[in-house]
Amino acid sequence: MSLINTIWWIIPLFITIFTGLLCPAMGTVLITHKRLLQVNLISHCVLPGLALAMALGVDPSIGGVISGLVGALAAEGLANKKNENYEAVMNTILAGSIGFGVLIIPLLGIRIDLEAVLFGDLLTANIGDLLRTLIAFSTFICLIIFSYNKIVHIGLDPEGAVASGIKVNNLNLALGVTTALVIVSSMSAIGVILVIALLSTPTLLGLHQAPSLLIAMTRSSIFGLAISLLGFVLAIIFNLSPGPLISVLCVASLICLPKNE
Repeated sequence: MSLINTIWWIIPLFITIFTGLLCPAMGTVLITHKRLLQVNLISHCVLPGLALAMALGVDPSIGGVISGLVGALAAEGLANKKNENYEAVMNTILAGSIGFGVLIIPLLGIRIDLEAVLFGDLLTANIGDLLRTLIAFSTFICLIIFSYNKIVHIGLDPEGAVASGIKVNNLNLALGVTTALVIVSSMSAIGVILVIALLSTPTLLGLHQAPSLLIAMTRSSIFGLAISLLGFVLAIIFNLSPGPLISVLCVASLICLPKNE
């Protein structure tokens, strides 16, 4: 019985640790590239893919990654960034995407715990959830190792990066795939909707006066890990849902955000 109890909490704990480290690091890159709105879009586009994958007997995470990425690319094609109504169009698309996902679930005759998908259900996480988190974590590490300088260059000067011969579109696609993996892997920990809090808040804290992207990512990950572990512990103590609790802690931690001088 003790072994079963140990396994029960050790898998959610590892997922919490890796998610707490991964999401803020990914968020740091996305904020410096001004791509956080696309993240929100991807998170809302994940649900239709999850539903279709389950109906076809495919791993739901594969469907979620594909639909999230396709939805984001399609939205980018429909909305012109130079248009003053760009954000309104993108927000309309993301709302429609999650609405579409909710509609097709009964049409496909499948059963999905929407609350767990949207807001997380960390305390029922299994080894499959941990493997998805490790895959997303490894993918992000590889991206940073092999493309760090290019990522920094694009974040600082996208036009200059193009002029210098960097294949910006290819790197943006790689970032999109990695982002979709991160969102899907975070599904059990905090949910595909609430994950935006863990991608954003620790990043804002970590970016303050950071001399380099690497240091900003490191700081953000430390903040994210602390918030995630605190949420995990409080969820167990008070028998609360970890995902919403972690997102609330993200909001509360904004009081630590330095004021603009």
